[in-house]
Amino acid sequence: MDRAGLNAEHFLTISSRKPDWLRAKANMGTAYRGVKQTMRKFSLSTVCEEAGCPNIFECWADGTATFMINGEDCTRACSFCLVRTNHPASLDPMEPTRVAEAVKEMNLAFAVVTAVARDDLSDGGAGAFAATIREIRRLSPGTGVEVLISDCKGDNDSLNKVFDARPDVLNHNLETVARLQYVVRPSASYARSLSVLARAKEAGLVTKSSLIAGMGETKEELTSALRDLASIGCDIVTIGQYLRPTVNHFPVARWIAPEEFDELAQVGEELGIGHVEASPMVRSSYHAKSSFGAIASSGPLLRV
Repeated sequence: MDRAGLNAEHFLTISSRKPDWLRAKANMGTAYRGVKQTMRKFSLSTVCEEAGCPNIFECWADGTATFMINGEDCTRACSFCLVRTNHPASLDPMEPTRVAEAVKEMNLAFAVVTAVARDDLSDGGAGAFAATIREIRRLSPGTGVEVLISDCKGDNDSLNKVFDARPDVLNHNLETVARLQYVVRPSASYARSLSVLARAKEAGLVTKSSLIAGMGETKEELTSALRDLASIGCDIVTIGQYLRPTVNHFPVARWIAPEEFDELAQVGEELGIGHVEASPMVRSSYHAKSSFGAIASSGPLLRV
């Protein structure tokens, strides 16, 4: 048994059959191929591909994708994530402009930008996020921008680079409950992630976070995490089922029924979170535009 109180008996095998509600349908139609062609045209990466997201067919068919900047190699080795861990290459100074050009070509009303963790950089890659936000604003001033950032090791100067660029949504993922943080994302910290979100909220930004369910946590622990997010004023939370990418990744403890996700959404909103998107197939950027819209419709949100 490890320090999180887990052992092999707690988990499903890699060959365990998924329930019907976790079976995504492939749709490689014209819109899907168009997104793929645009990404290749501008030599861009998407987290949809790199992380093996099960919603790629639905989202790309709808003309949406989550851009991944700062390279394809991550300096961290979270046990749930398919993105490759390796020594990253130098940043491409033209990448922010290429992302903005792709956003303009796709005529996106709402763009989501994430990145690999870049602990090798003094600012954790924050400068590239800020540059990408500015370039999208320059070429597509009417487009909403959500950024999903790492914790930048909690460095205030680095985080302020992103905050000062005024994204419409500042997303930083808690990922899992406090007890499982060390085994799920050993280079991160539950308290530090909450602090990042709290500081973003203090800077006047709409904040968002995500939880992965089915990794061995209890319902009470998920409720506690939602309570912590509510206590710092987090506006949007997404909750979805964990799917093990390969046999070398963290195993699945259980499949969670859609009804349980409905209950978690209700709990989160009763705690004061403005919008909770919860279902088995939900991922951090899933329905990002409509989630922001649900918050925006509840009151004025100003971009300063």
